[in-house]
Amino acid sequence: MAFIGGHRVTGRPADGMIFAAGLGTRLLPLTRDTPKALLEVGGATLLERTVERLAEAGCDRIVVNVHHHAERIAEALASMKCRAEIVLSWEREEPLETGGGLKHAAPHFRGDRPILIHNVDVISDLDLAALLQDHDASGALATLAVNQRPASRLLLFDDRGLCSRLDRRSGVSEWSRSPSAGQRWRAFTGVQAVAAELPRLLSEGGAFSIIRSYLRLSAAGGWVRDRDVTGATWLDVGTPERLESARER
Repeated sequence: MAFIGGHRVTGRPADGMIFAAGLGTRLLPLTRDTPKALLEVGGATLLERTVERLAEAGCDRIVVNVHHHAERIAEALASMKCRAEIVLSWEREEPLETGGGLKHAAPHFRGDRPILIHNVDVISDLDLAALLQDHDASGALATLAVNQRPASRLLLFDDRGLCSRLDRRSGVSEWSRSPSAGQRWRAFTGVQAVAAELPRLLSEGGAFSIIRSYLRLSAAGGWVRDRDVTGATWLDVGTPERLESARER
């Protein structure tokens, strides 16, 4: 399924991906009959907002992974006017999380350009084109948009990239290596740019977090870097309270 618009983007064209396969359990009962991606904020669905943002940033092919109410999302995309080609990545057995979802979608990417990835339940005014261009020029495997905010899950970076992740609720931490100069704890925004070859480097199987893969790749010498976007508007609308707050704003 493809939709081609007449808008011409500048810079090197990129692939995009929207993570939209989640069950939306934190948003129950709103997501019992409606997929999270089709909830509305300010008169537009989360999916519409994210597709438009990726297209504006230079993505002329956008892969959307689907599972929960997949047919509803497919119908919405079929009726959506979009300036980019849209491809569905069906996760039929179970949602595969971020790492598994990207790995499963690998055949849909063109393999010769960076990939801009965006969680569907995030609304922001981040400069996505600048993130994409910065990543593409860096030569890194991945560039994660991060910020300074109170969060239960944090990532530790130093001047050589990703070192560790910490889950404050469980007290569990995972390390790729000992940190060196420039240590900083940051919270991930759910927005990232990755190298064209990254999906082929995901050796984990089934459903898994992409951060797990990043730690493994970092331990092997891969460069997974951060881009601090503190100060930009950023909203996670993954709970009823946060969704309502975003609607009020």
